[in-house]
Amino acid sequence: MVLGKMRHWLQVPAIADPVDRRNAPMLQVILLALGTLPPALWLYRILGTDIAWRPGETVSLSASLLISGIALWSVVLIRRGRFQWAIRQLMTLVAVILVGSYALSGLGAHMFEMPVQVLWLFVAGMMIGRKALWAMYGAIALALMLGAGADVRNDVMEASHAFGDAVIRCVMFLLIALVIDRSVAALRESLKEALAHGAGLEQANIRLRDEIGARERAQAQLLHAQKMEAVGRMASGLAHDFGHLLTLVNGYAANALEADSAGERAAALDGVRSATARASAQVRKLLHFGRRDIAFAETFDAAGTLREIEPMLRQTLGAAIRVDLQLPDSQAPIRFDREQFVLVMLNLAANAADAMPDGGRFSVAARVVDAATLEILVGDDGSGIPEPLRERIFEPFFSTKPAEHGTGLGLAVGRDLVEAAGGSLTLDPAARGAGAVFRIRLPMGGRELPPHT
Repeated sequence: MVLGKMRHWLQVPAIADPVDRRNAPMLQVILLALGTLPPALWLYRILGTDIAWRPGETVSLSASLLISGIALWSVVLIRRGRFQWAIRQLMTLVAVILVGSYALSGLGAHMFEMPVQVLWLFVAGMMIGRKALWAMYGAIALALMLGAGADVRNDVMEASHAFGDAVIRCVMFLLIALVIDRSVAALRESLKEALAHGAGLEQANIRLRDEIGARERAQAQLLHAQKMEAVGRMASGLAHDFGHLLTLVNGYAANALEADSAGERAAALDGVRSATARASAQVRKLLHFGRRDIAFAETFDAAGTLREIEPMLRQTLGAAIRVDLQLPDSQAPIRFDREQFVLVMLNLAANAADAMPDGGRFSVAARVVDAATLEILVGDDGSGIPEPLRERIFEPFFSTKPAEHGTGLGLAVGRDLVEAAGGSLTLDPAARGAGAVFRIRLPMGGRELPPHT
């Protein structure tokens, strides 16, 4: 509990740079230790030991307490979000104090502070960079040499011994600086590689999103083109139906003109309204089907939808082909995009019409296989599909028709749409020779629909 609160307190959201923000908790711990432990060590040195007070230790004590005060002030700056200012200010002041303190008090007076000086190398290298690390090492080496000179000047030790001791300490600090430098370089190289890898992944993710978006747009355009192709095929059948409706309108209008009573005239006008309503309904269906819509999966009654599109199937097939629907009396709810379901059926009807140029029978038989699966068999009385071509009919752009009769995408698009809905579209292997039978299996919607959906 206490540790968790301490971790939360050490976080500094005000720091903008993410690397500095990660380093801030550790640096605060170091600075807090630096601000409290050296004074405690000096207190122990004064009160807890019998060692005589050496010349220059007063200067060393003053420098140590000054550094501890600066460390605590740096914590305040970090808490205010000024990380780099705090750390650079601290390193500069520490270097100046070290050089001045050694120059005044010599080497021996700083015996207790050797581990702290290693800490400065670590902080400079990790928190600022290589230049700061070697600048701090230079300051420590200079301080050691000046300290040796101070010991010689104060007759604390002979010159050879003092400068030899300083050189040995310089070598020790050099080895530590090299280890820190190489470790930091390796860490920064790893960080650079990780950032480069992350940037590469981000670029790949952007390209992937662009490719997915382009694919979705291309698929939407393809589906719309397939709809337009299906609408075009229905045009001739629609023209025939409209001709029949116009004949009815003309007949009812003539009856209204020749009516001998108001009742006969009203009945004739009702016939005109009925015929025009049927024509308007056909136009609305074509406009609704042909528009460019975003795919929308919904649960609907497949059997009811097949009944609704029977006129569209007849228009696609033409007058010479008989349509035979065998549908269950109960509802058959499936989850699919309704317009895509209609497009699949119209594509199959268009292929059947091409296979039966002289007329025939187009059949749609739907049955509920089990509680989870609806099966639809779509067949025709055409010439069938030769054995060598049966494995290729679902390939995109494969077609046995002339170039001006279709794109070869109808079956490929239909299979993709059905599979995207969790189903399958296959050529029934049992139907060989005359005619072809396609088997569609779709998962049931899993819930009862209200009547007349």
